[in-house]
Amino acid sequence: MGTYTEHEGSLDGSRARVAIVAGRFNDHVTKPLLEGCLGGLVENGVRIETVHVSWVPGAFELPLVAKRLALSDTVDAVICLGAVIRGDTPHFDFVAGECAAGMMRAALDTGIPVVFGVLTTDDVDQAMARAGGSEGNKGREAAVTALEMISLLRGVRERSEEA
Repeated sequence: MGTYTEHEGSLDGSRARVAIVAGRFNDHVTKPLLEGCLGGLVENGVRIETVHVSWVPGAFELPLVAKRLALSDTVDAVICLGAVIRGDTPHFDFVAGECAAGMMRAALDTGIPVVFGVLTTDDVDQAMARAGGSEGNKGREAAVTALEMISLLRGVRERSEEA
């Protein structure tokens, strides 16, 4: 498991406008990811009542809603939470790759951070370990990533306006 020892920018979420999009498929995994994500936001000053949460059918649908939210001019970041667990068919390969590519495209097209909080695991045990188990909660990590990216982009904007 990787760890972060430092971060760039502030994690002060008191002015952050955040939306979360979560996949219902494998919700026994995504619900704990959402709890961790909300906890991470609140721990860093985000008021829970300001966080917009949308549920979509599964990970494949995350990018479209993320992009629509990013284009809404109502959020500073969108956090996507999901779980794609490898099975006996190639379904995993198609869903995981396209989900990641779509989320990246949404971020690049809009200039709004779209954070990848989607677990891509070989089995349910690995997913549960990363959704609040022995490997921590990747939802919480996604919250911290979103706040760091908001801060970094605000700093970039402020520096370019001063120039």
